[in-house]
Amino acid sequence: MASNGHSPLEQFRIEKIVSIEFPNGVDLSFTNSSLWMTISVMSICASFFFATSKRALVPSYGQLIAESIYKVVADMVRDNIGKEGKRFFPFIFSLFMFILVGNVAGLFPGSFTFTSHLAVNFFLAGSIFLAVTLLGIARHGQGFLRLFLPHGTPWFLAPLLIPIELLSYISRPVSLSVRLFANMVVGHVLLKVIAGFVVSLGILGIVPFVGLLAITALELLVAFIQAYVFAILTCIYLHDALYLH
Repeated sequence: MASNGHSPLEQFRIEKIVSIEFPNGVDLSFTNSSLWMTISVMSICASFFFATSKRALVPSYGQLIAESIYKVVADMVRDNIGKEGKRFFPFIFSLFMFILVGNVAGLFPGSFTFTSHLAVNFFLAGSIFLAVTLLGIARHGQGFLRLFLPHGTPWFLAPLLIPIELLSYISRPVSLSVRLFANMVVGHVLLKVIAGFVVSLGILGIVPFVGLLAITALELLVAFIQAYVFAILTCIYLHDALYLH
């Protein structure tokens, strides 16, 4: 617990900033989650604009970071989607940066981690799942069903493999969203608990403070890894839709 007696889970509470409710029960209120999504998107746009506005042969630190991130995502797309991956690069890059900045922004005091909410993550994962499925059907028609029966599989194994492959396929948005949700929630709760010990112990809080710094560094790494995993799995799903097995 934090020293003020508040639950570590309170940091995940959705709060309305501008209430927009309709008589039919539709709630379009602007919340703290909406605010931090907006801040994240604006931060990404501003950062890359200023980092690349004065491109030089000898890059500045900002340009170097921007180019490094660009290369990481470009390599990911090329290696996991193949020759047709180039047209999906803007989407994968935007997805990666949105999740990464959302993860990292939540580490600052007074901020809100929108990637710690299953609804946000499931919307992203569900939208990707639907788009990938429609892409596969548009490209292959009925041949898309071959995705659920790998080429060369003996016919007598079909009744066993098809349900397994189908279940694995429809569980993609669940696993994709829950993985990000769980990692963000667990890490942020742990940080909140240890921060409470630092405050309550006073001068003796130096030990948990060192632990807090170490866990914060670990959370930064986890923030990057989870954004990378989300993006790379999206690339793999796109590869499956384009080329099947």
